[in-house]
Amino acid sequence: MAVNWRERVEEKAEVLGGKPVIKGSRLSVEFLLGLMAAGWEQPEILENYPGLTRDDLLACLQYAKELLETEQLVTLSA
Repeated sequence: MAVNWRERVEEKAEVLGGKPVIKGSRLSVEFLLGLMAAGWEQPEILENYPGLTRDDLLACLQYAKELLETEQLVTLSA
């Protein structure tokens, strides 16, 4: 069963200017996705950020997936 990112990710104007973060933290989804994109493995991330869980990282991936699924492309004429 997929992780429900809405249970783990929040956006609050007073935290990082409203960027999506893991609830109760200042770790943004963008930052954590960047670590994964840079080749950091789950155990390495969890060791360096002990407040995180595996499900928090999966929530970041699910958030990005759903964002891309709902993205609408618009073709502009020259």
